[in-house]
Amino acid sequence: MSELKESILDVKDARLNEVVPAGTYWMKTVKKGETLRITDLEGNQAADTLFFSADDFAERYHANNTLRMQNNVYIKLGTEIRSNENKVMMNVVADTCGRHDTLGSACSCESNTSRYAHDKRYMHSCRDTFLQGILDWGDGMDKRDQVCNINFFMNVPVDPEGGSKFSDGISGAGKYVELVAKMNVIVFVSNCPQLNNPCNGYNPTPVQMTVWE
Repeated sequence: MSELKESILDVKDARLNEVVPAGTYWMKTVKKGETLRITDLEGNQAADTLFFSADDFAERYHANNTLRMQNNVYIKLGTEIRSNENKVMMNVVADTCGRHDTLGSACSCESNTSRYAHDKRYMHSCRDTFLQGILDWGDGMDKRDQVCNINFFMNVPVDPEGGSKFSDGISGAGKYVELVAKMNVIVFVSNCPQLNNPCNGYNPTPVQMTVWE
C-alpha cells in the first residue's frame, strides 16, 4: 500500500470546518460513519490528538493496541486507531503527509524542564491544554483521562536499534490526514504550542478541522 493517498471530499460539502490556533484546543463529537480531516495549514505543525468513545469515556485511544495490531510504530494510511478495549475507533483513509507519531506523547512542564532547561518549565504545553479542555468538557472527566496521544504531522523516527528522537517535520503547508469514525468518538486536539523542538518548526501555526457527514 502506498503511504500517500489524496481525499475525494470537498470542503464546501463539510458540515463543520474550523481553524484552531496554535496553543488552543478543539474538542468535538464525530459520529460513527463521519469523516474527519486534520489539515496542517502552514506546515511542520504538531496536532496532539486524543480519542474517547462518546458513549463511554472509559474507552479511549490506546497506543499499544494500535501499534501492536498493525505491527508498525507509525500512524499512517490504513492504520486502525484502536481503544483500550481493542476496538477500532477511527481508520486512516487518506493521508498526504506519510506518517505520524504516537511515541513522543504530549509536551508538559516536566518534559520542557528535562529536555531543554529549567527556565522552560513554565512555557505553555499540550498537557496544560488537554487539562483545560477536559475540565471545560466536564461530565466527570479530569486529568486522569489524559493518556498517551497521537501527534499528527510530528516526525519521531525510530532507528534500527530502537532509539528515537524529535526531528524536522515531513509535513508541509496544506498536508492533511483523514479518518473515518468507526464508533461515536470525541476527538480532542491540542494544537501544540511547542517552541523548543522541531515538531513545529519552532513556530507554532494553526490547523484546520473539517468534518463530513
